[in-house]
Amino acid sequence: MLKEKREIVSILVDNRANVLTRVTNLFGRRGYNIDSLTVSATNNPDISRITIVFSCTDQSLPQIIAQTEKLENVRSIFILEHNNSLYRELLLVKVRANRAERAELKEFIEIYRGKIVDLSPSSIIIELTGSPEKLDGFLDMLADYQIMDICRTGITGIARKE
Repeated sequence: MLKEKREIVSILVDNRANVLTRVTNLFGRRGYNIDSLTVSATNNPDISRITIVFSCTDQSLPQIIAQTEKLENVRSIFILEHNNSLYRELLLVKVRANRAERAELKEFIEIYRGKIVDLSPSSIIIELTGSPEKLDGFLDMLADYQIMDICRTGITGIARKE
């Protein structure tokens, strides 16, 4: 059995209706599950960037790249190599916290450079931005608390060098 690994690709597309649908349908039809998907404008309002995280084999990666390049409205696609790219993700997490627990939580939040964005008598909402590994580490630190809700944006990334 071929081993799958996680890949992150960045796709520059025309900023038009249904382009995202065409790209994601291609991945779905080929049997790739999308783990994370982000779409954003670029410095050119006519172009959008789609960042997709998915798993595939070394043998199937060139095939999905080539098929994506052939889609109408796709300008370019490239792999965001781990050693030559920056990845970021946003996490919002709502934690049940009484007054006594807030001071301890605040220490964790400061260590991870997060911030408290909402506070109620029984809970706290924390915002944290960073690499997916940093966010996973922060969530591990919250294991002793009751997490009420989590929302993650998905990975976005950019290559360091051209």
